[in-house]
Amino acid sequence: MMTTEPSTQRSGPIAEIEGLTLALRRDGRYNEVLRGIDLQIDAGEIVGLVGESGSGKSVLALSLMGLLPASAQPRVAGSARIAGVDMVAGRPEDQRSVRLGGLGVIFQDPMTSLNPTMRVGRQITETNGNERDGIRLLSAVGVSDPEMRMRVFPHQLSGGLRQRVMAAIALSGNPSLIIADEPTTALDVTVQAQLLCLLKELRDEFGCGILFITHDLAVAAQITDRIVVLYAGRVAESGPTGEILANPSHPYTVGLLGARLSLTTPRSEVLRTLPAERSGATGTPAGCAYHVRCPLAEDRCSTEMPPVQALPPGNGAAQPHLRACWVPPEQVRARAADEAPQDRSLAPLVQAPAIDTDAAARPVIAATGVKCTFTVRTSGGKRTSVHALRGVDLTVMPGEAVSIVGESGSGKSTLLRVLAGLTPATGGSANVHGAVQMVFQDAGSSLTPWMTVGELLGERLRPLRLGRTRSAARVEEALAAMGLPGSTVSLRPAQLSGGQRQRVALTRATIIPPAVLLCDEPTSALDASLAASVLNLIRQMRRELGMAVVFVTHDISVARLMGDRVGVMLDGELVEIGPTDDVLDRPQHAYTRTLLSAVPEIHLAAREGAS
Repeated sequence: MMTTEPSTQRSGPIAEIEGLTLALRRDGRYNEVLRGIDLQIDAGEIVGLVGESGSGKSVLALSLMGLLPASAQPRVAGSARIAGVDMVAGRPEDQRSVRLGGLGVIFQDPMTSLNPTMRVGRQITETNGNERDGIRLLSAVGVSDPEMRMRVFPHQLSGGLRQRVMAAIALSGNPSLIIADEPTTALDVTVQAQLLCLLKELRDEFGCGILFITHDLAVAAQITDRIVVLYAGRVAESGPTGEILANPSHPYTVGLLGARLSLTTPRSEVLRTLPAERSGATGTPAGCAYHVRCPLAEDRCSTEMPPVQALPPGNGAAQPHLRACWVPPEQVRARAADEAPQDRSLAPLVQAPAIDTDAAARPVIAATGVKCTFTVRTSGGKRTSVHALRGVDLTVMPGEAVSIVGESGSGKSTLLRVLAGLTPATGGSANVHGAVQMVFQDAGSSLTPWMTVGELLGERLRPLRLGRTRSAARVEEALAAMGLPGSTVSLRPAQLSGGQRQRVALTRATIIPPAVLLCDEPTSALDASLAASVLNLIRQMRRELGMAVVFVTHDISVARLMGDRVGVMLDGELVEIGPTDDVLDRPQHAYTRTLLSAVPEIHLAAREGAS
């Protein structure tokens, strides 16, 4: 698989985190973002780190990389060691040596991690210096036509392809530890399965450890040996993967599991979400940080920090099952799933407009024979044509929702860009009637970095001439509907987590609801509960405002929930389209059946892990 041979057989702990507490300065005040983290990653072990956006997952990863932002003036207690080097308090030259020789990283946001001025091949060969190996790495992570892709720039690739390039760069050496920060968020299920298989093969071949950060518990179930659930910078629960999934013992873990979509989720129901976070809370809570959201909280939960307790090992597991909760585990399992509050804060942001009967009978999208061809340079400087769309026909009626699924590079995003008028079609016609807004896959690059969230949203409201007070109220209401606190208005995109940036992007697109909403993977970067909240909102707005939706996603469970019809794209063509239940329950095309077979189902993984 790889051209680099392992130099030694690794054993023992690769990363050791002991009592790590971290405070970062923001707006003149220090906030504790990590609280007494203890975590060890052994050679050959894959540890999953899960939790909502803002729980501290990425900050913990940055601590291990020695890349904490100096501008935040970090205050650190405890240690985070890789190969004996303290990555939070060690010498900078020792930390750089670890990053160069013993650490591979796959970041969450590939567009902001890749150099936009350098071709893909040059960025890969910066690490291994060998073009042939770069081509092999791209092929190994599922990139088609790797010779051609070596010559293109990052902006010429889809989000999924950019993420695979990041994986190739991370794997180009022989790292002792790989930190994978949401590496599958932009990938369709088949390529996701390939990447997970690739990471496991690397672990098996080289004995490296992997810290796998994800918001998808089903993905964690496919690859991890242990799961660590993080909330408000503290470990809420940890243990063997099968034990955590089969017998969750913390209300937060139960809530995350209950919010996850599956192919069997009823399409008509309001998705279960965790209670919204309390806005305006400052400082470090005296007790359990989750108590303000917990349906099972007791009086002492607000005043006393629950100690870490070890539960009796289940099914002969070698690793302990740890939890930090005052509520007995039996009570958590019996009551938390049933009593988790539903998200009911989905009121429409504006009154529904009057519907023109004649207009309702006319399609809002009428695309016929749409073609889109790009010209790129190949090896040797020659030019070649890439056919992104090959005669696509698509009709969408007012208020209808169509989900589009397919591999990265199949043309899904290009189709949306053509419909939005952002990319010209080179053949056929694409007519859209009414106002159009698009939510991009990469929220980090779609938000103006020097504007605050309040300015970004207020800019969209200017045509309404609401006045400063009413405009501010509308902005606050829109943010609350997305599960964001009012304090978000003063922050810039760089100060937000990846999930928070995506929610701001969606808020900006829908604060004045359009006739047609084009969604390019709007929930791929969100944890299960926040994704459910966003999906609830889009469905309610569509229902009450008559808004048509074209929803591109790699998650077939989301496609099933969101679409009246589902279209399947392959190599620039719609190979299958029809009513959702017909396509997903009785697929006619072999590729559709392949996609369905690759969907990870958490209950199967949990059963296998617990057996």
